Amino acid sequence: MTIDGQRHHGPEGNGAHHPESEEQQPVGEVLGGDGEYPNGDEHPHEKQRGPVVLRRSRMGEPTTTDQRLLDSRGPADWVHTDPWRVMRIQAEFVEGFGALAEVPRATTVFGSARTPREHEEYREGVRLGSALAGTGSAVITGGGPGTMEAVNRGASEAGGLSIGLGIELPFEQGLNPWVDLGVNFRYFFTRKTMFVKYAQAFVCLPGGFGTMDELFESLTLVQTKKVTKFPVVMFGRSYWRGLYEWIRDTMHSSGKIGDQELGLLHLTDDVDDAVRVVEEAYAAWDAAH
Repeated sequence: MTIDGQRHHGPEGNGAHHPESEEQQPVGEVLGGDGEYPNGDEHPHEKQRGPVVLRRSRMGEPTTTDQRLLDSRGPADWVHTDPWRVMRIQAEFVEGFGALAEVPRATTVFGSARTPREHEEYREGVRLGSALAGTGSAVITGGGPGTMEAVNRGASEAGGLSIGLGIELPFEQGLNPWVDLGVNFRYFFTRKTMFVKYAQAFVCLPGGFGTMDELFESLTLVQTKKVTKFPVVMFGRSYWRGLYEWIRDTMHSSGKIGDQELGLLHLTDDVDDAVRVVEEAYAAWDAAH
């Protein structure tokens, strides 16, 4: 391996670096007799906090990390710090992966939490969930009310696996009663990973900003090959037609996306047609794995 024009060898190769076999330079020769570097700069005072180096004004912490951990007295503000959040994020990934690791093939269905039970979109959601369960596919939703509840209900009543991935919101919203396997998340990005990782297809029923976000994130992940080529079904022609036509007539026509990206979208009103697209995609995915 060559670094900066010099030949470097691994620890087992010729020329390996063995500090114990070399004459050690006195510290004064490295820093200078007065404790300075050869260029005259003083070695800055520093404090180490694990892998983090603190210098100048950042050194003024009166306690150590161990002391704060072991001392039960004082405020609990530390549980709201970013390093602690990293642990929570890690825990959410571990919990999600553990809960969903043995899920069979699945379809993620996005849709509105505001769809009333008496609405036709709710009935279509029930039919879609039931039809997907009939193919042996689990369904994954956001676990909330409205269209999500409808899809979970259809799958559960048909004997399929009904999964809900909830999210902490500023207003009260628990998992709907037709979720058989539920996981609640604090962070949207952790939850989104679970939507994608354990599904082989996406179906978007009519929805609001959240559904739009999930629709375009799914398309972006497929376009950039972060996930294998999943179909993205836009279910409900009257609802999605305007967006689909804008994507086709503006984004595609102006060259912002190509034929392949446009072909990722499938617009339909028919449950059987949506399930057919999902089944064909799963057959292709299965053949590739």
